[in-house]
Amino acid sequence: MDLLSRARNLRYEMTDAERHLWSKLRRRFLHHKIRRQAPIGPYIVDFACFGRKLVIEVDGGQHCGSAADAVRDEFLRGRGFLVLRFWNHEVLGNIEGVLEVIAAALGGEEDGKEVVGKEEPPS
Repeated sequence: MDLLSRARNLRYEMTDAERHLWSKLRRRFLHHKIRRQAPIGPYIVDFACFGRKLVIEVDGGQHCGSAADAVRDEFLRGRGFLVLRFWNHEVLGNIEGVLEVIAAALGGEEDGKEVVGKEEPPS
């Protein structure tokens, strides 16, 4: 399956956390167009604002300390994207806090080099 077809399929297989965040971002969040399950290079990111070069990832516990995520983030940062990562429980339990971080990234002058928004999951 090619990347575009896979991205289309993923739009129908979103996690509860992704679906919840999408419900807040889908109608031009702060006047910015956000796309879901967007291909960038060889990757499909959960959400992207191409106008501000922002990628938003929503992760479950399987991503904790993931070397593959580190490689992916480096690829995205190398193309000028700021990568925000949130845990599923953050999106589901603190959506206002998550939206504040996203709003700051969309409105602020970010250099595209830092990964923010995600702390270690609770034990």
